[in-house]
Amino acid sequence: MPHKIGFVVVSSSGHEDGFSARELMIHAPTVSGWRSPRFCQFPQELVLQMVERCRVRKLQLLAHQYMIPSRVEFYISESLPEYFSPYQAERFRRLGYVSLCDNEMTGCKARELKSVYVDAVGQFLKLIFHENHANKYNVYNQVALVAINIIGDPADLSDESNIASREKLIDHYLGHNTEDPALEGTCTGKSDYISPLDDLAFDMYQDPEVAQIIRKLDERKREAVQKERYDYAKKLKQAVADLQKVGERLGRFEVEKRCAVEKEDYDLAKEKKQQMERYRGRAYARLQLHGLLDAALPLVPPGSPRHQPATLSPPPQEEGVTENRFAEPLLQDKLSSHSLDTSQQPPVDQSLPATHPHLKTHLQSLPYDERPLPAVHKQPGAAAVEPEDGDRDMSEAPRGATAGEPERLTEKALREASSAVDVLGEALVAGAYSKTWSYREDALLTLYKRLVETPVGTPKEDLKSALRASIFLIRRAIRDIVTPVFQASLKLLKMVITQYIPKHKLSKLDTTYCVERTVPVLLTRTGDSSARLRIVASNFIQEIALFKDVKSLQMIPSYLVQPLKANASTHLALSQMDLLARLLKDLGTDDTGFTVDNVMKFSVGALEHRVYEVRETAVRIILDMYKQHRALTLDYLPPDDSSTRKNVLYKTIFEGFAKLDGRPTEAEIRAQKKAAAEEAEKRKKDEIKALQGQLAALKETQAEGQEKESEATKAKDPDAQGRKAAPPSAPEALDTHCLDNLCIFCGERSDSFTEEGLDLHYWKHCLMLTRCDHCRQVVEIASLTEHLLTECDKKDGFGKCYRCNEAVLKEELPKHIKTRDCNPAKPEKLANRCPLCHENFTPGEEAWKAHLMGAAGCTMNLRRTHVLHKPAVPPPGKGPAMSKSGTSGAKVGSKIPTPKGGLSRSSGRTYTKR
Repeated sequence: MPHKIGFVVVSSSGHEDGFSARELMIHAPTVSGWRSPRFCQFPQELVLQMVERCRVRKLQLLAHQYMIPSRVEFYISESLPEYFSPYQAERFRRLGYVSLCDNEMTGCKARELKSVYVDAVGQFLKLIFHENHANKYNVYNQVALVAINIIGDPADLSDESNIASREKLIDHYLGHNTEDPALEGTCTGKSDYISPLDDLAFDMYQDPEVAQIIRKLDERKREAVQKERYDYAKKLKQAVADLQKVGERLGRFEVEKRCAVEKEDYDLAKEKKQQMERYRGRAYARLQLHGLLDAALPLVPPGSPRHQPATLSPPPQEEGVTENRFAEPLLQDKLSSHSLDTSQQPPVDQSLPATHPHLKTHLQSLPYDERPLPAVHKQPGAAAVEPEDGDRDMSEAPRGATAGEPERLTEKALREASSAVDVLGEALVAGAYSKTWSYREDALLTLYKRLVETPVGTPKEDLKSALRASIFLIRRAIRDIVTPVFQASLKLLKMVITQYIPKHKLSKLDTTYCVERTVPVLLTRTGDSSARLRIVASNFIQEIALFKDVKSLQMIPSYLVQPLKANASTHLALSQMDLLARLLKDLGTDDTGFTVDNVMKFSVGALEHRVYEVRETAVRIILDMYKQHRALTLDYLPPDDSSTRKNVLYKTIFEGFAKLDGRPTEAEIRAQKKAAAEEAEKRKKDEIKALQGQLAALKETQAEGQEKESEATKAKDPDAQGRKAAPPSAPEALDTHCLDNLCIFCGERSDSFTEEGLDLHYWKHCLMLTRCDHCRQVVEIASLTEHLLTECDKKDGFGKCYRCNEAVLKEELPKHIKTRDCNPAKPEKLANRCPLCHENFTPGEEAWKAHLMGAAGCTMNLRRTHVLHKPAVPPPGKGPAMSKSGTSGAKVGSKIPTPKGGLSRSSGRTYTKR
């Protein structure tokens, strides 16, 4: 027969402070339930684990009065998926969804109780909450769930023949029920009958103690019916009906008492407490008259944590419970209005969305996976106050266990823990195996106290046996999903390693046993979905890794450098990388278990991980290793070339290396080149402007000289006076002649250096100039390298060698740099660099003339070698020779293929050194 199934909360996507999802594990009038964080992102998620694998038959949700999700989806699974347990790959199977009312009809003063019939087998239930209904009370856009109830039976005991078909569920959902609802409570013989006492509404507004008595009396009533003791059954039935009223009133008194405590009205709280005691006493006295209480009361011992009333403060307002759209007004602040009588409830609204006449047609048109789950319509009368924070016990007492004690070990558990039972006793191990988390935590704390109090003179064999039994229970508790149990296991493990073993002087083998049995399990918990558990597990591993006895074993580093698995969860990979980075800084690589080889192999492999944060941490680890072992680190990385730098990670790594070495990075080099190019361009423009000014001044001087010469010629007289006046004009003519027939680059003078003659001289003969082989411009040899890199038409095809500072074709530059055959250049202040012979020589402008024009100068200057092989020029005074030379110069000048004026413009644009 289906019954109420206990569960624990495995995880939640978040919660507001004071409204943890673990509150859902308690059903009482004063619990508060779960609330999402303020301004959270949707959807929100809850994952519940049932106490055993069950066939779920019915789910019940009690929604908040104004923090209402628009839709709730249900998923079920046999086991946790891989993002909870990294080594399991089970997925959740979608059951469907239900939509919740926006509660506008009641003014957000009542709660909706949604009951859903399902038929699914599993142990894990996931709920997805979609975006909230907007209203004026929900200012933080939150969703909430006050309570959830799961009804089913163990999967192994399910009767497959009783599984309802989908059509039957839809008929039930539409209200086509052929059975009389009045007979529902009498169908105790049906295998799918669900007791009203397992309904969520029963627990949510009944006093917990009275509720347990009612359940006990109901069991006795069923036994009486089976034995055909109908008078006794009638008496029990009446007692149950009376007790339900008593439980409702006691629940109301409890809420009023909590309100009084909240308002610090302690006189009223005391009065309500006394009123509860008197009312409870009278009710029990009436039951005693009928001889019914003796069998019922032992179920509720005073010290049982399961049945203690909640001790947290109530909410400012108490609300009623709705089933779909029936509502009960909220309890008002005045104590007189705190009434839970069902007579105050308005009638059921019959115009429900579920009973719409066109719903059946709409359901058939929807895909099966998108159809809403059928919700059951129950009679009005399910009312409950808003729960507040409950007591800490978050799991029900297992069936068949004695109240206040853990249940006995099963045969399977006895076989599994036989060695621990022999050493620690069955009672302690039973507590560690209990389904109630508080018993598991108490068992670990008891074991902690026992090990601490172990005397020093205890035989070694007994100490080792106790150690191994403790590690067995610790290993099991580390996997526990309940945080207090997990923290108790860490506390016990730390004491064993840091106190128990040193105190009793056990061997290193015992420490090794502790580490190798617990650390791998702890590493899996670093991938937990809860951020707090991940941090606690990671910090604990780091702490024990630095303990001297564990550090000497060098075991934990070996676990951390194991390659990341492809199917490992993101949290697990991130935690492993973070732990490795932290321990590497704390321990180093000198005899600690970390070596350059295992760390670099692990980190280079992690560069290929799918998660960006993992790759980023791997880059950080590689840079840390480079600080300590520069040369060894490079052996595990590809060469630093352009193809490797196409990968952003490797580019980041190599630029990080450059920063650590003090070298400029690629970006800095580009910035320096850009700044140098801009500076050179600016300097070039200034020099061109200055050169143009010089040329203009020369032309002006030349024009003035020619004007003076013409005036002197006109003024010349054939008489002696005129002949006497001629000598003073000779120096002026000589000065004009010197300025007009001078090459400003090499300093050579010639009568043939007219405007066309100078162009020819620049084009072919000047030893200080050369023609660019790529753009055919005439440039100074001193600025040839700069011209090829910044001015030449083919400048994009050249690159600069960082050794010799000369321009080299880009396709030849890698080979040029690799061979290192070039002569290194010296700084410009120390030496000039000839781009023809690639030699360094004395700095300065005059040194360029000596190098390019001197007899022992540049051997690669072709113009110089041509001049050295020319016949000697006749001395001045030989008129015919000079006239012949001038004639030949004129003839040569007439054969220049370059247009007139082109050389002047080119030279004016390229003679940057002048």
